[in-house]
Amino acid sequence: MPDLKPIRTEEDYDVALSEVERLWGAKLGTPEGDRLDVLATLIDSYEQAQYPMDSPDPIEAIKFRMSQQKLTRKQLEPMIGTRTRVAEVLNRRRSLSISMIRRLHSTLGISAEVLIRPSRMATARRRQIAR
Repeated sequence: MPDLKPIRTEEDYDVALSEVERLWGAKLGTPEGDRLDVLATLIDSYEQAQYPMDSPDPIEAIKFRMSQQKLTRKQLEPMIGTRTRVAEVLNRRRSLSISMIRRLHSTLGISAEVLIRPSRMATARRRQIAR
């Protein structure tokens, strides 16, 4: 077994992934299980630094949750408002208000951090206006 060390290069990353594959299924609390746990932590840290992921767009997050929970637009009305207001939000013609964000967060469990971000369409519109 190679010594554990920080993952700094793609080569280090590939070696760590191979080691994880070899150790996959090791029992917790065993030396192999502990090694697997440490490698997973090192790999996660490297991936977050090298391949950061943007937080999802708030409207896409709402639509994803609707899909997961098989919700209709009508079921969003208590959280967003009238049928027209739901359509405006989902079609990116209206931004989410603080009260909408609070209700969506508490009812659907969508992260408030995701919901407060500007939607991609709103960001693109602001860039066009600034030109």
